[in-house]
Amino acid sequence: MQSSKKYMLEICAASVASAISAERGGADRVELISSLSEGGVTPGAATIRLARKNISIGLFVIIRPRAGDFCYSGPEFEVMKEDIKTAKDLGADGMVSGILLPDGSVDIKRTSELVQLTKPLEFSFHRAFDMTSDPFEALNDIISSGADRMLTSGQKNKALEGVELIRQLVEKAGDRIIIMAGSGISEENIRELALKTGAQEFHATLRGMVDSRMKFRNPAIKMGGMPGIPEYGHSETDENRVRKVAEILHELKG
Repeated sequence: MQSSKKYMLEICAASVASAISAERGGADRVELISSLSEGGVTPGAATIRLARKNISIGLFVIIRPRAGDFCYSGPEFEVMKEDIKTAKDLGADGMVSGILLPDGSVDIKRTSELVQLTKPLEFSFHRAFDMTSDPFEALNDIISSGADRMLTSGQKNKALEGVELIRQLVEKAGDRIIIMAGSGISEENIRELALKTGAQEFHATLRGMVDSRMKFRNPAIKMGGMPGIPEYGHSETDENRVRKVAEILHELKG
């Protein structure tokens, strides 16, 4: 039996080229980041400006001053606030952020400040949620902060592993906040995730490797390629993979 739900696909893009591929593939929204290998940090102003210039779908910008945990210092918090102002000025449609306290609970006060600074744009609380000590308490705290949606893998490495918690969060959230499932989402599992979790929004990277255009390749030196990633290659959003996932979600809409 088909669903009458309206599904949304958000693609995490770490470049202008990836943002363009996401739109071409049928994504509804882009989360623009930098440094995907570190889990994503705030992209530069030029990247935000050119992404906005080149795509017409929703453009959300991650506000994360560094990799690592989500417990930020005073100066880091000030940087986050300035980055929100910059992203708004450059045409973003929303922000993606979140702050935790040392005990693993949501920093409601400072997260609320970021939400208020983001208005009238939308605010998504990112997977900092998956690092909280009590997911249901955190859900209520994030709702009280005023956030519009929350991204989660069900406090597991991959969303497919966290299906049961995601389902419970969707039920408990009701219409108070949007629960968006993300991490490890692919064309192979999107149908199962949609049907089992009840979520209506999904967050994916759907990348592919792009070989370097360099013809000369020096085998005697390595300039910083990450483990498992070739020196002469990099990953970008795969337009065809996005299209496959978008088509599956379209079929499920009914």
